[in-house]
Formats: sequence, structure tokens, C-alpha cells
Amino acid sequence: MTVLTNDLLARARGGDGDDFRELTEPYRRELQVHCYRMLGSFQDAEDVLQDTLLSAWQGLSGYEERASLRTWLYRIATNRCLNARRAAARRPAAPWDFGAYQPPEPTRLGEVTWLEPYPDTHLGPPVPGPETRYEQSESMSLAFITALQTLPPRQVATLILRDVLGFPATEVATMLDTTTESVTSALKRARATLAHRPPTPEPAPNSPEESALVSRFITAYEAADLPAVIALLTDDVFMSMPPIPLEYEGRTQVATFCTNLFASNRRFRLLPTRANLRPALATYLITPNNPPRATGLITLTLTHKGIRALTRFDTTVLAPFGLPPTIPSTQD
Repeated sequence: MTVLTNDLLARARGGDGDDFRELTEPYRRELQVHCYRMLGSFQDAEDVLQDTLLSAWQGLSGYEERASLRTWLYRIATNRCLNARRAAARRPAAPWDFGAYQPPEPTRLGEVTWLEPYPDTHLGPPVPGPETRYEQSESMSLAFITALQTLPPRQVATLILRDVLGFPATEVATMLDTTTESVTSALKRARATLAHRPPTPEPAPNSPEESALVSRFITAYEAADLPAVIALLTDDVFMSMPPIPLEYEGRTQVATFCTNLFASNRRFRLLPTRANLRPALATYLITPNNPPRATGLITLTLTHKGIRALTRFDTTVLAPFGLPPTIPSTQD
């Protein structure tokens, strides 16, 4: 394998694009996930990944093999993500134009309006490290990704590289062009900030318990059965809807939102998919004489007691999931 990699590296340095792609392809998916954790946006992650690979291709002659190729690529990707976060040109909050539907007064306004879901189909196998503190499911949760966006950029990079990916502190210091002491200090501050966000136990992915909860939600939602929908929510349920900054906390607030949503005989079809290692549902509005049209995506965070969080995204996130803008009517 070492000889093969060295041969590929030599040919790639000689300008062979196919060999460069073969050399870097094993790391592509995990690098995209890394960029997503850093940036909170699937599209931003893909853009930075492309920039990373271009920079690696252009700078391959400067790769001195002091670290593994994987570590070298992570260094480039991390610094490109830091640059993207410093640019602060994040997706702005969307206008509050809901058309005929009028949402209730929100509990508060969210700040991470650029948040996007990550399709499970784009995930590679888990990449555990010797010092990882987070399971893959926890480190891909929307709650965790959102929390990361509120940390200073270098704390985010340090936490992900150390606690999610398990890179040694000395390697992280080299990646970030800093000292081991600075890495340790940044990690301590990041951990302290996230310490008040303990994970909530969830049903196992694709388990009978998870499937039953999702099935009950689909049935209730498609029937606009408000009492059945509300019965599935925990008392402290939380709902957000990036890029619109409205956020609702508590069963009463979310119930009011759903009451308004189902008003005027609005009915939906739901298509199951998965995002961030959790259930997700594409929503399609049923209209007379037309096929149901996409209105967005809902991701569900479940507990053993019910639905703990709903995150509603607009139609701009559907393409990476392979979801169509319309679906056949049930009568077709």
C-alpha cells in the first residue's frame, strides 16, 4: 500500500489529475463532513471542499510528507473553513413572507440562519480516533452543529479535531500554526461552553421504536390530526426553521404553529428520508388539479418520550437528498 501511495503521489506531483483524484478520493467524504461540522451548511461545506482539493492539487509539490496525507488535507480544509467563517458572509435570515399562512409570535429569534441538514447518503463510514469524546451520531446532530456555530472559529476547529476526530494535540497545533498550550486552552474553553448541552438519549437509528414514532407522526401530520401530532411532542419540544429565524419552545407554542399551519384545509404528503443520522421528512403541499409540490424538509430529534425537536428547512436543501420538486398525486 505504501509503495502504491508513493507511486500515486509521484505521478500526481508530475501533473496527473487522475492519480491525484485516486490519491485523495478515500478522504473526500470525511473531509466534506469535517467542513460541514465547521460551517453548519452542506452547500458551504461542498464549496470549501472543492477549494481544499484545488489548493491541495496546486500545492502538492510543497507536501513534504512530514505528516500523513490525510493530516495534510485536514490542515488545508480546516484553514479554508476558518477563512470562510471569518468572511462572515453567511446566509442571511430569510424574509418573513409566509404568504397566506401567518406564523404565531416566536419564542425567540435564532442566530444560526445558515444551518442546513446533511444527507445520510453522503456520509462515509465512521472515522474514530483514539481520544474521541463524541459518538458519530452525537457529533452530527443538528443541536451539536448549531452549538458549534456559536463558538469562536479556532475553538470550533480545535474541538472537532481533538474531540471528534481524535487528532493529537501536537498535530492540531501544527494544523493551526499555533502551540500545544494554545490548543489545550482553546479546547478547555470550548468544552466548558458545550458542557451545559448534555445529549438526550434517543432511540437507536432505524430501530422499531424510532420507526413507530416516525410512522405515527407521518399519519397524524398527513391527516392534519392536530391532537395526534401534539401528543407525540415532549413538553420541552423545540422548533426552528432556518433560514427564517423564528424559533418556538414548548408544546403550547409548537401546537399554535401547527394549528395555523393546518388552517384553511392545508394538507401535506410526507416522504421519509434521513439527515444528520436522524429521521427526516420532505413535505409536499397538496393543491387541487396539480401534483403535490415540495415545501421543504422537517428533521426530527426523538427521545424515548416523543419528539424533542423539529427543524424545518426550505426547498433549497432538497437537491442533495435527491428529492423532486413535485410528486405524483395519490390518484395517479
